[in-house]
Amino acid sequence: MPLKIAVIVGSLRADSFNRRLAKAMVALPEAQGHSFTFADIGALPLYNQDQDDDQPQAVRDLKTLVTESDGVIFATPEYNRSIPGVLKNAIDHGSRPPGHSCWKGKPAGVIGTSPGKLGTAAAQQHLRNVLAVLDMPTLGLPEAYLQWSDDLLTAQGQFAQATAGFAGKWMKAFLGYVALHAGKG
Repeated sequence: MPLKIAVIVGSLRADSFNRRLAKAMVALPEAQGHSFTFADIGALPLYNQDQDDDQPQAVRDLKTLVTESDGVIFATPEYNRSIPGVLKNAIDHGSRPPGHSCWKGKPAGVIGTSPGKLGTAAAQQHLRNVLAVLDMPTLGLPEAYLQWSDDLLTAQGQFAQATAGFAGKWMKAFLGYVALHAGKG
């Protein structure tokens, strides 16, 4: 059964490494037959509790996307050994007001790339801690800490042969995990 997946990239740069990674992931053969929608977290204002009773349209759009999805892929860079503020802002908006979180129970997958050898490991660990508090079951293995290099993806934005197998394995595991938790497996 086809799955609907929300994709949240923790970087606003149009050509960010993590946006390119996420686009390559959803283009994998293992992803075919499922739908993937990228959230526009750049349109979100900074979280302000005063707006909980009348959330801005961009917040309502994010919450609708996540609510209508079977699962969520987070593709995050690492900023100062943690997740970017823009990603935390999106998570905070989606979890508010109390009792109305769009994240609760949504299966999640965490991926990321960075030029450093640790390839977003610290950011992903911090994100996993946040997802646990939100009651989001999160795929544990395989983990995907990818070191960015110019040969990770082809000029067409597809995974290079050396990485395609690993990426496909991750996508297959993630989609199976989502199907299991969404009752579609």
